Amino acid sequence: MLTGFLDWQRATVRRKVDGLPIELADRALLHTSPRMTIAGVVSHLRQTEYDWFAGSFPSLADEPFEPASDGGWSPVGRAITDLLSAYEAECAQSRRIVSQLTLDTIQHFTPPQFAPVSLRWILTHLIEETARHLGHLDILREQLDGTRGY
Repeated sequence: MLTGFLDWQRATVRRKVDGLPIELADRALLHTSPRMTIAGVVSHLRQTEYDWFAGSFPSLADEPFEPASDGGWSPVGRAITDLLSAYEAECAQSRRIVSQLTLDTIQHFTPPQFAPVSLRWILTHLIEETARHLGHLDILREQLDGTRGY
């Protein structure tokens, strides 16, 4: 059930971005948060998937884990189509990792500032995190070109 909810949120990311004119993906609308762009949100969501799944279970990841210092918010020079492809590829890796674990599995690697958490907690957190950023995508997309809804 948790993976189904997360997959719905993930699929909605693509629906929010599909059809967006390429030149609008990097346009910042919030003067106090210049990285809050469609491209920035998609890039951050990819990094979030990577950090929580590949980072928590690095032995199951496709490549050695290397965290990003900026949380993925700075996709400078990357086309939105490339960012979406990278996000979807990361989601596929996350699904592969999750399929090898149980909900009670405790993460194999925990950053020193956090207590260890279970896969159930990680999935719940990713549902919440992705949904929050979908709200940002809703607002940004409507302000950029008037597109609304799912």
